[in-house]
Amino acid sequence: MGSFTQLTYHVVYATKYRHPAIIPEIRERLYEYIGGIIRAKNGHLIEIGGVADHVHILAQLSATFAVADVVRDIKANSSHWMNELTEIKKPFEWQKGYGAFTVSYSRIPNVRTYIQNQEEHHRKRSFEEEYIDFLNRHGIAFRPEYLFEDEHHG
Repeated sequence: MGSFTQLTYHVVYATKYRHPAIIPEIRERLYEYIGGIIRAKNGHLIEIGGVADHVHILAQLSATFAVADVVRDIKANSSHWMNELTEIKKPFEWQKGYGAFTVSYSRIPNVRTYIQNQEEHHRKRSFEEEYIDFLNRHGIAFRPEYLFEDEHHG
């Protein structure tokens, strides 16, 4: 008997300190680049979107790679790529950590729509509110004081 999997994940992560570093001029190219990384890991990008301070990825990932390894490679390679662009004036970094949530096959259309409507969605809610809501809806325990990296001055 063969092995068959359908492993769909909704992955969410932010820019370092949630700075609005994903400028419109490079957003689509960044998304295409991330899609290429996912394909190189035998995955399939279903939808990608976000706003200036974070990204949402809906993808079917291969069972031969750990989710943590795929996300690590996406973040490392895409930040390196971003830092090579002339449009980026400051060093680009992703924030540490990420959220990865499994998605039932029947819910894929709903999650796609959610990702496609990020611009509108974030006119009403911050990334922090959205992320905490995801964690709560998925029953993930967290300590608020360790949830987000903050920029410290002086």
